[in-house]
Amino acid sequence: MIFRDTFITTVVAGIFTPVLLCCISITSAQGMQSTSYKIESDSINFGGGLSSSTNYTLESSAGEVATGESGSANFNLKAGYQQMVSSVLSMSIPSAVTMAPSIPGITGGTSNGSTTVTVTTDNSAGYELSIVSTQSPALVSGAHSIADYTPVGNPDFSFITTETDSHFGYSPSGADVVTRFKDNGVSCNTGALETNLACWDGLSTVEESVARRTSANTPNGSTTTINFRVEVGGSVSQSEGTYTATTTLTALTL
Repeated sequence: MIFRDTFITTVVAGIFTPVLLCCISITSAQGMQSTSYKIESDSINFGGGLSSSTNYTLESSAGEVATGESGSANFNLKAGYQQMVSSVLSMSIPSAVTMAPSIPGITGGTSNGSTTVTVTTDNSAGYELSIVSTQSPALVSGAHSIADYTPVGNPDFSFITTETDSHFGYSPSGADVVTRFKDNGVSCNTGALETNLACWDGLSTVEESVARRTSANTPNGSTTTINFRVEVGGSVSQSEGTYTATTTLTALTL
């Protein structure tokens, strides 16, 4: 089960104003819920339940009407409690983000922005969240581009840009962030800390895992923040224009 969100990042050089917009969001339908519980599917019947033996477990219901599989040219329906999907996965809609402050194209500077996504699943094996860019470099304006951040480490604890460089990178944070983006206060891909605005990497056309969980997290889900940064060195004459990067966030059950 895969859910995808596509985000467009627009950067205006001269006065850089990166904007992160959510274009697509797909989530699973959910049933009744309270502060502590969610009922993904319910059943009106007169019998059934959970039974088991040494080697097998059976969950049954009796008395449901209009059950079974049916379909049309555009839809498939699995009606009835026992027809429900084995697990549910949903992903929230991230809000639009304007990166700030503006960066003059001549003197250079730093601009930051972030968006958050919450993934919820009842799958006992958990989920994985990944990010990928549709192009390389990710941030382009016609023939001009801002280089993807290339870490010296794996990734870099600090965002490093010299006076003669321009870079665009990201850093995920959250309870489920993968080990590669955790740190020991000095280096990344080691330790159990989750230092804010640390462990930076560049976008790629190859999917990179940013968050992973090996258990269910209903009903509240797990939130991951994707921090973005653009840095332009003071000796760089970055061409003015509208720079655009398109990335895809994908959540899937394990």
